[in-house]
Amino acid sequence: VLALATVLVWLAFGPSPALSHALVNAVAVLIIACPCAMGLATPTSIMVGTGRGAELGILFRKGEALQLLRDARVVAVDKTGTVTEGRPLLTDLETAAGFDPAQVLGAVAAVESRSEHPIARAIVDAAAGQGIALPALDRFESVTGMGARAHVDGVPVEVGADRYMQALGLDVGVFAATATRLGGEGKSPMYAAIDGGLAAILAVADPIKPSSRAAIAALHAQGLKVAMITGDNARTAQAIAAQLGIDEVVAEVLPAGKVEAVKRLQAEHGKLAFVGDGINDAPALAQADVGLAIGTGTDVAMESADVVLMSGSLQGVPTAIALSRATIGNIGQNLFWAFAYNTALIPVAAGALYPAFGILLSPVFAAGAMALSSVFVLGNALRLRRFQPAAGGGAG
Repeated sequence: VLALATVLVWLAFGPSPALSHALVNAVAVLIIACPCAMGLATPTSIMVGTGRGAELGILFRKGEALQLLRDARVVAVDKTGTVTEGRPLLTDLETAAGFDPAQVLGAVAAVESRSEHPIARAIVDAAAGQGIALPALDRFESVTGMGARAHVDGVPVEVGADRYMQALGLDVGVFAATATRLGGEGKSPMYAAIDGGLAAILAVADPIKPSSRAAIAALHAQGLKVAMITGDNARTAQAIAAQLGIDEVVAEVLPAGKVEAVKRLQAEHGKLAFVGDGINDAPALAQADVGLAIGTGTDVAMESADVVLMSGSLQGVPTAIALSRATIGNIGQNLFWAFAYNTALIPVAAGALYPAFGILLSPVFAAGAMALSSVFVLGNALRLRRFQPAAGGGAG
C-alpha cells in the first residue's frame, strides 16, 4: 500500500522523469518496509535466553515459560526435597506401652522398604544402622498422601501421618505432647500402628538446603510473595517457614489439596510459579501457570514441569525469573528498534526529504539499511549471553 501510494504521488507531483523516480522510490519503500527485523526480534531473544539458561543449569522446556515467569506474582514451593535436602534422618522413636522399640523399628522399616518417599529411606537406614534384620513383608500398599501399609510376619502394620491414624480410628492424643515438641523443633512426626493398635511415634529431620534462605530472600527482593505447600505436619512446616521467612504456609494437604491451594493462591495473587520435586507435586506443577521441577527429583515431576532446575538448588528460581525478565525486556527493545526504524526510514525511502533537501534513498542503500536493522536486532539479542544472576540468586 505504501509503495503504491509512493508511485501515485511521484507520478502526480514528481519531477521528470516521474515514472523512473516513482519506481525507484517504490522499490526503496518495499525494501525498507521488509519486516525481517520484526520477525527476528522475538525468536532470537528467546533462543539466546534459553541457551543462557541452559548454561546456568535452567532448562526451559517450553518457550512460553519465559513470558509467564516474568508475570509471576507468587512462588509456591514444596518442602521435602525442594526447600530441604530430601535426605531426612530418623531422630526420635517413642513407643506406646507394651511395644519394643527394636521390634517396632524393624516392622516400620520393613513397610517403608517398599516406599519411594524420602522419609522411608531414613527409617530403613536407621534400622540397618542398628543391625535390625527386616522381617518378611507382603501385601504392601501405598496410601497416597497418608502413608503405607503391609503385613509384616502376617501382622498388619500401618505407617503414616496423624490423619492416617485418625482415618483408621486410632487416637494419637497419647503422643500429643511429643508431637508438639517435635513439630516445634522442625521435625516431621509420623505414627505406626501394629495389629490395630497405636504402637509408636517416630520423627525425622530433613536439613534445610544452605541455598534456600538466600533464594527466598532473592525472591522477596524481586517483589514476589513466597508460599510453602506441603503434606507435612503443620507445626513442622511453620517452624521451617519461620526460619526461612516464607510468607504463607499450607500444610497437611494431600496431592489434590496442593492443587486446590495453588488455585486459591492464583485467585488471590495472580500468576503463580510452583516449585516441586516429587510424584505428589505433579498435579500442582501442572496446575501452576509455570511449573519448575528440581532436577534431583522424580521423572514424573520433571515431565509435568515447564522448567527444570538441573542443579537441585532453589536459587535457580530467582535466577530463572531474572532471566525471564531480561529476555522479555530484550524482546521489547528489539521490537521498539524495528518499529522505530520502519517509522523513521519509510518516509525517507518514499522521498519525503526530496522537496527540501533533494535527497533520495537508493534501493541499494535501502537494502543495506534493512540488513543493518537485522544485525542490530541480532546483536542486541546476543547481549543476553552476558546475563549474570544477581548475588544470592545464582543457579546453584
